[in-house]
Amino acid sequence: MTGPRRRWVGMGVVSAMALGLGGCGVNAIPEQQERAEAAWADVQSQYQRRSDLVPNLVATVQASAIQERTTLTQVIEARARATSVNLDASDLDNPQAFQRYQAAQGELSSALSRLLVTVEAYPQLQANQNFLALQSQLEGTENRIQIARRDYNEAVRQYNTTLRVFPTVIWANTIHSGSEPMQLFTATAEAQTAPSVNFNLDAPPAAAGAPGGGQPPVTPGAAPGA
Repeated sequence: MTGPRRRWVGMGVVSAMALGLGGCGVNAIPEQQERAEAAWADVQSQYQRRSDLVPNLVATVQASAIQERTTLTQVIEARARATSVNLDASDLDNPQAFQRYQAAQGELSSALSRLLVTVEAYPQLQANQNFLALQSQLEGTENRIQIARRDYNEAVRQYNTTLRVFPTVIWANTIHSGSEPMQLFTATAEAQTAPSVNFNLDAPPAAAGAPGGGQPPVTPGAAPGA
């Protein structure tokens, strides 16, 4: 067999082996891992969008000088905790890290829900166009978060299944032996119940520097004191 012919035969054998391996699903694990990580990036993008909206929402509510400050403070603190817990794609198979991230984001979701229920008692906010625009943007972002989480869970479900079924389980235990199942989003305890709101309007004025700023109580809908 001549040299050129031998090379062509060798290339044909390599191509046949590559096609055979591809047909056996050797590429399915990295492909689905990439898909799941891309879906995770979408989740993070939506959470970041929500985090960026919160400061403007808080500032708008504060400007209305409502008496109820506890829920507002909870939103501020929950946002700080949520932005301090980071989770990159390399930690998606770490259950402890994933749960910390989900818990921090769930806490912010719960605090925002309580805030939006609370401000319903304040007509001056319901008539504030800036607040209404922020509320609409926040609600839209929450919807996008739910969609992004759903898409991520589906991508992870497919990836995790690939690690367990034949023939791809062979590659999961050989060529891709470092691949581990990724974590799924689950419903938080707060998501199972409606937000609990305490308007706390009869409480004594807060001390200076505390939530409420020592201002006298304001009846919902009444103009704040000077």
